[in-house]
Amino acid sequence: MTAGPPVTGRRAALGAAVVAVGLGLGSLPVAGPVLAQSLSVIGGGANTPIEIYAEDGIEWQQEKRLFLARGNARAVRGEVEVRADVLTAYYRETPEGGTDIWRLHADGNVRISSPGEKAYGEKGIYDVDNGILVLSGGRVRLVTEEDEITAERQLEYWEKKQMVVARGNASAVRGDKRLRADVLAAYFREDKNGKSAIYRVEAFDNVRIKTAKDDARADRAVYNVQSGIATLTGSVKIIRGRNQLRGCRAEINLNTGISKVFGCGRPGSGGEPVRGIIQPVKKK
Repeated sequence: MTAGPPVTGRRAALGAAVVAVGLGLGSLPVAGPVLAQSLSVIGGGANTPIEIYAEDGIEWQQEKRLFLARGNARAVRGEVEVRADVLTAYYRETPEGGTDIWRLHADGNVRISSPGEKAYGEKGIYDVDNGILVLSGGRVRLVTEEDEITAERQLEYWEKKQMVVARGNASAVRGDKRLRADVLAAYFREDKNGKSAIYRVEAFDNVRIKTAKDDARADRAVYNVQSGIATLTGSVKIIRGRNQLRGCRAEINLNTGISKVFGCGRPGSGGEPVRGIIQPVKKK
């Protein structure tokens, strides 16, 4: 397959330049949520071209082997759209005479959307060969129908590992439940309906889980999405109102609200016990 012709002017009817690029990429996922299905920049099969629009024109730099789209640029394939102030697509020629995009850069006001999911950042880099997308700049966000995940440093999607990582004061929110940590990692797999779904979330350093009643803190947490149980370890503290429980490990059922706190070591081993502070209600 061959690349389409360069377009450097404006199309009067649309107010945008447009070029269709035929790609032999197979599947090219762009982003994956931590608590929902994954976004995919490829819609309609590997032979479906990517359409690129740009208000200020598109350059085809053949010596550098790249397409450069400026001014409210959009890349569309199927039901997935990538928007940015500037889009840069790096390609290489194939032995068959076609082109393969091996790297995609999105700069300024980056927005990635597909039915049900949207991701936001100031900069996006997609490494096609390794299947890694990195969104950064400002507070990156991933929004789905039920969930929202944010991070102050960056959001990564690792296609081959089926994993999403959020770094820097990261948080995942669903309803009145909030999980935050310095780093969040989510793993997903196909469910019985063939859709990609999260089954495990890991939280590292300065972990905090907030529900309508409880505020739990720890060094690390592992959340089993199916059972609704979050297992906390390291300097565990659970606060409910004026009452506190402290221990080395805890299990919190986010579906039922039942919490269990455990001490250090086995029972009778002399390890540090669970400590609790129960504040009585003052009578008027």
